[in-house]
Amino acid sequence: MRVFVTGAGGFVGSAVVRELLGAGHEVVGMVRSDKSAALLKETGAEVYRGDLADLDSLRAGAADSEGVIHTAYVHDFKDMADAARTDLRAVETLGEALVDSGRPLLICSGTAFSPGVLATEDNPGDPTKSHMYRLASETAMMRLAERGVRTSIVRLPPSVHGEGDGGFVPRLVDIARDKGVSAYPGDGTNRWATAHRFDVARLFRLALESAPAGTRLHAVAEEGVPVREIAEAIGRGLGVPVRSVPAEETEDHFGWLGTFFALDLPASSALTREGLDWNPVEPGLVTDLAAGHYFG
Repeated sequence: MRVFVTGAGGFVGSAVVRELLGAGHEVVGMVRSDKSAALLKETGAEVYRGDLADLDSLRAGAADSEGVIHTAYVHDFKDMADAARTDLRAVETLGEALVDSGRPLLICSGTAFSPGVLATEDNPGDPTKSHMYRLASETAMMRLAERGVRTSIVRLPPSVHGEGDGGFVPRLVDIARDKGVSAYPGDGTNRWATAHRFDVARLFRLALESAPAGTRLHAVAEEGVPVREIAEAIGRGLGVPVRSVPAEETEDHFGWLGTFFALDLPASSALTREGLDWNPVEPGLVTDLAAGHYFG
């Protein structure tokens, strides 16, 4: 299958490219920078220059494909609502190019939509909640499923880990290094769901090949790792003490990440595993932290 992949130079997107090529698919990867283009070309994928603001480029890339995997996203935590609007326009544009074709369109979303409750694939979430920015794109995907597009929503957990990670866990490492202590909020029993990027990439491939239209999938390998265990693993890796930070001090200690690190965000992937025979095999987050590459 000739697959158009947006965000092909990103942490998740580059793993998806590798997985697709390894399975014999042809990949056209959309990238922005010269560095990403050079790295993508080395994999054997076709380089396609563009970005999420160029809707004509997105439309053309999708129209010339047999399937689309959309992993690009503007990770602007200062204006998450605008980032979500950008994503929604991109999803709608990609989908319009595939209407009535039966071709697959896969997008990323997140599992962090039901704090304190185990998130499941059959829960559509509540798009009226202020923190549910990406659910607008999920809603658009469900509409596209009714218009002849084989849509799949792949929800990612709070931590997708692995070598080259540029997400929340490296930020926690940086904070611990700067402050000389690896901290966790409160008693540290709140949980984060996790998955390794290579397991996530395999799920994208399986969904591309066989998931039915309108499918919600959870790329979750570990339902919930207590954040205290994450902090302890970071402490061991840096050789710094580990301590609790009271709830009222989390924002002062962790900055913008404090509120999110204090949330209880477990998620299940039981339906995903059963439906697509997806079985994660890569190391868990704490084991991955012990490998040392987060502290280089």
